Amino acid sequence: MKSICRALIMASLSFAATAHAQTYPDKPIRWIVPWPPGGGADVLSRMLSGRLAELMGQPVIIDNRGGAAGNIGAEVAARAIPDGYTIAFAYSGTHSINPHIYSKMPFRDSDFAPVIWLSMVPQVLVVNPAVPAKTVKELITLARTRPGELTFGSSGNGAINHLTGELFNIRAGTKILHVPYKGGGPASIALISGEISMIFGEPATIVQQVRSGKLRAIAVTSAARAKAMPELPTLAESGIADYEVTSWNGVLAPAATPREIVNRLNAEFNRMIAAPSMQARMLEFGFEPTGGTPERFGSLIRDELAKWAPVVKAAGIKID
Repeated sequence: MKSICRALIMASLSFAATAHAQTYPDKPIRWIVPWPPGGGADVLSRMLSGRLAELMGQPVIIDNRGGAAGNIGAEVAARAIPDGYTIAFAYSGTHSINPHIYSKMPFRDSDFAPVIWLSMVPQVLVVNPAVPAKTVKELITLARTRPGELTFGSSGNGAINHLTGELFNIRAGTKILHVPYKGGGPASIALISGEISMIFGEPATIVQQVRSGKLRAIAVTSAARAKAMPELPTLAESGIADYEVTSWNGVLAPAATPREIVNRLNAEFNRMIAAPSMQARMLEFGFEPTGGTPERFGSLIRDELAKWAPVVKAAGIKID
């Protein structure tokens, strides 16, 4: 009798999930962005949310939940009801670096269902115009002659642009001091004001300031030149051999979100970022579109998690 009851319950749950997926969506979708307004994650999510709303037939509401290098917002998303009405902006630092630096993580990889890999993003080495260096070699020379005086900002302790700067120090033999902020937006504002000397920032947070002359871009961290700023050399081209750091962005849903809903979201995001007009807009801000299946994104997260473990260990970064 118990087995029959269990089978009936499972059948009813399966029927309810299928019925829900068939009517989805019938109310607004919340897109949690685990960073403050103004940073790269906020720029990309707002760039895409309007078109996503058109494709889904429901409003898409951006919910900025900054703090703890993305952990706070990611935890909110992980604990949300898995019904497709909450999705999360996923960032390489939060999901492939934080698990190595935080002694207590508020979520696990298994708390999420991958939806789509949205884009790859090179970091850009940018300095305040008051810094008397126009090339990577000049910056290294300046930093070596003035150890401890230059500073670089990041979007938080352990964020990918923090590790990017630490890797620069290791490879270049410099001692540029790290100053953490609560997101890429605040770090960029601090750089413009002269509070810090430089940042390794996402193009979305600095491209307009570079074009207006408020900031000076020197190089990119990717293996190849960035499509958004092809005039900039890579750090490898500039003399730092084998230097490569590229972040990524994607979308996750709470684990146990019905596969039919994950597939619908994946299809609409793929459709959106495949459009030439959206690709041009993304590239303008340094986001190089990727796309693909949920499985492809899940594989990326696992590979990146393994990649950053030895880097974090070498840098000695740990947050309790």
